[in-house]
Amino acid sequence: MAQVRQDQQDEQLVVFVLADEFYALDIAMVKEIIAWEPVTRVPRAEGFVEGLINLRGNVIPVVDLRKRFGLPQAEVGRETRVVVVEIGNLVVGLVVDGVTEVLRVPHTQVETSAMVSGVETDFVRGVAKTEKGLILLLDADRMLTESEQGALEAGAATAKAVTDGAAVGSQ
Repeated sequence: MAQVRQDQQDEQLVVFVLADEFYALDIAMVKEIIAWEPVTRVPRAEGFVEGLINLRGNVIPVVDLRKRFGLPQAEVGRETRVVVVEIGNLVVGLVVDGVTEVLRVPHTQVETSAMVSGVETDFVRGVAKTEKGLILLLDADRMLTESEQGALEAGAATAKAVTDGAAVGSQ
């Protein structure tokens, strides 16, 4: 019984790197992690939108977290990954420099977002203190505004309709 109580007090996190800093998402938010693949660019999309990818028949938008967070741009490398998450009703790929591990952190080592709150950091829900140092805990649901989610969803739906139409037309 004590083990169940301990598990309820731990957070299981997917830890990744952006610009030499550690960030994490709750593992429950992460659908999968895939290697970087080229995207289809979307004209006039928000600056942080890399484009669209076809993930096993599903067209999903891809967001560059470096651009979203105002970090310096970097070249895509061998370690670059796309962390696929669900934000509201939208499945989105998040480009990160690399995924390091899945980590279990006790709640006692997590500080709330009150210490880092602000208009530009609404997506940060807290900070985990670990042997590696501080890890910023992100809230995927707050990374995109409702209007940004709507725009990405509409773009993905349009691309899906076009690709479905092309597939039907080629038969």
